Amino acid sequence: MSGRSFVDTNVLVYCFDTGEPTKRKRALAILEGDANVGDLVISTQILQEFYVTVTRKLKRPLSPRDATAAVHELAKLPVVQIDVAMVLASIADCQKHQLSLWDALVLGAALTADCQRVLTEDLQHGFAFGSLRVENPFL
Repeated sequence: MSGRSFVDTNVLVYCFDTGEPTKRKRALAILEGDANVGDLVISTQILQEFYVTVTRKLKRPLSPRDATAAVHELAKLPVVQIDVAMVLASIADCQKHQLSLWDALVLGAALTADCQRVLTEDLQHGFAFGSLRVENPFL
């Protein structure tokens, strides 16, 4: 598949979640380029959410040192900077489309990066937002 895919936090977290072996295998395939999803893109929001989740919310959390190293590796992907204009546009989108602000920021960052799809399990599979299509890679 050609094009770009925006990767949501949950997909990246599963790469480190030993309690979910099936999802972990699929998430690693995505991150390693073996899943036919095109080029991967993330945002500064995703890096922040990732760090908090893997250090605090996993059954077997990563150490701060390991989580920091993982963030450094993830930051090698194209990263969309969340700025004031994007926050304000996302606030309008969350009100208009009844989305959480965090989901609206993900969609806004994906559009900014000219992605064709958003890989996440947090939004409805098949949901269309502008030129984006949401895909749950774990279905």
